[in-house]
Parts: sequence; C-alpha cells; structure tokens
Amino acid sequence: MNWYLGVLKNYATFNGRAHRTEYWMFFLINILVSIALAFIDGVTGMTTSSGYGVLSGLYSLAILIPALAVGARRLHDTGRSGLWLLVGFVPCIGFLVLLFFLVQDSHPGSNQYGANPKGE
Repeated sequence: MNWYLGVLKNYATFNGRAHRTEYWMFFLINILVSIALAFIDGVTGMTTSSGYGVLSGLYSLAILIPALAVGARRLHDTGRSGLWLLVGFVPCIGFLVLLFFLVQDSHPGSNQYGANPKGE
C-alpha cells in the first residue's frame, strides 16, 4: 500500500525515475480498487444507461494524472522518454511495445532522468 500512496503523493511529478516495483504495485492496487468500485456500482445500481459505474468513472478520472506520471517515470527508469506512453495508442502492437518497455529492468547507474532508484 505504501507504493500506491507514494505514487499519489507524487501525483504530478513527471520527472525522475520509478522502478518496476513502484509501477507494478501501483498498477495492481489500481486494478483491485477499480474492481471493487465496479462491484459496488453494480450492487448499488449506480450505473449509467450505457453501463458505466459512477464511482468507477470518478475514480478513473482522479487516478489519470498519477497513472500517467508514474508511467512516465517508469519509462525514464529504462532510459526512454515519457512520450513513449503515446505508443499505447497504436492499435494492436502499441500495447505490446509499451508492455515490453515497462517490464524491462532499470537502466544501470544514472541517466539523463536522474539517479537509479535502486541505489546501485
């Protein structure tokens, strides 16, 4: 939970580096919270006519900037610009390329985005 709260504390920090654990723990907790809110939306009937839940929608809007920021910092950790997040919009292959970048290990030592968060 500390990883999730740490990302929320740095919600608009697009510079620096985030190692794999920080990014993937944030991703995991984000998915779990989204599932729980979707369940609550379904049980309470707080869905719109198109099937979207009110609580889920509000949570998605609230977490958008922190998710983009930690994604950019994760790409910085692999030595890439945060603009590589845009490759996710390319149909089919973009998601796979972005996933490949996000699961890679940290760039050893310091790079143009800062010191290695692993402390190597």
